[in-house]
Amino acid sequence: MKFFLYRLSQGLKQANYWLTAQFAKAVLSLLRRLPTDKALEFADRMGRRVGPLVGRHRVALDNLRRAYPEKSEQEIQAIALDMWGNMARLAAEYIFLDTLFDYNPAAQTPGRIEVSGIELFERIAGEDDRPHILFTAHLGNFELLPIAGATYGMKVTALFRPPNNPYIADYILSTRRATMGGLLASRKGASFALARILENNGTIGALVDQKFMHGLKTTFFGRPCESSPLLPKLARQYDCDVYPARCIRLPGNRFRLEIEEKLDLPRTAEGVVDPLQMAQLLNDVVERWVREDPGQWMWFHKRWALSGSRRPKKRPSAA
Repeated sequence: MKFFLYRLSQGLKQANYWLTAQFAKAVLSLLRRLPTDKALEFADRMGRRVGPLVGRHRVALDNLRRAYPEKSEQEIQAIALDMWGNMARLAAEYIFLDTLFDYNPAAQTPGRIEVSGIELFERIAGEDDRPHILFTAHLGNFELLPIAGATYGMKVTALFRPPNNPYIADYILSTRRATMGGLLASRKGASFALARILENNGTIGALVDQKFMHGLKTTFFGRPCESSPLLPKLARQYDCDVYPARCIRLPGNRFRLEIEEKLDLPRTAEGVVDPLQMAQLLNDVVERWVREDPGQWMWFHKRWALSGSRRPKKRPSAA
């Protein structure tokens, strides 16, 4: 009986995933029929209306109040609405990546994309004798960064976390692969695959602003959190150059893609990279970015959830 109930619950979950994915794809298909700018403006308006109705809106408001105790409630609400508009635009932009990314280094007239740090893109693409790590955060449309790298001949394998919904994950993966080059899902064995790339003096990219249960004890906006040790450990093992990169959403459905000079990584007395201090440094860079554009970051994410925050299950007392 238990097996039957388990199979039934799994079947219902898959059915729910399928229906959700079909609805999402239908909405995106309708948006695809609109001109790009009108579709993105519509998505922004809908995101601002629907976002406050979902449960994660309370999480976002709580995180914002803790991060900005000096801001008024009106300012907090405004940032949260900007965030939902940004997230809705991001979802809609998947179907317009081919038209949004119009960057041409040789073009005389500006398009939707502007790039800051061209010489750094070219440097990384030209250095095939050492490994590189690029990191970013969920800011603006971060999906545009690997496309910009490919424009300058950079071969980046991007680590990504697929959505829990397998049907939406397949759709997003097919969209990404068409424009972004190498992709690696953050599943079992991903760390070994990244290590092999760096061992061959390759380049990897990853997002570093998500929670990582049982990770390194760091802080973000002055609050304790846990961060992934993956990039710090890889940087220590292969002595990589580590570059920050981000996307900034601009008015008029335009974007600025920025890559900054490589970090001066903290090291131990023995001269090797200190993973804990490096993880904190990555957090500090992301915090700087978020403070500059708070409405472009996903505040509904439970970034500050800690491994010990859940109450342990009671064990039966010994006889």
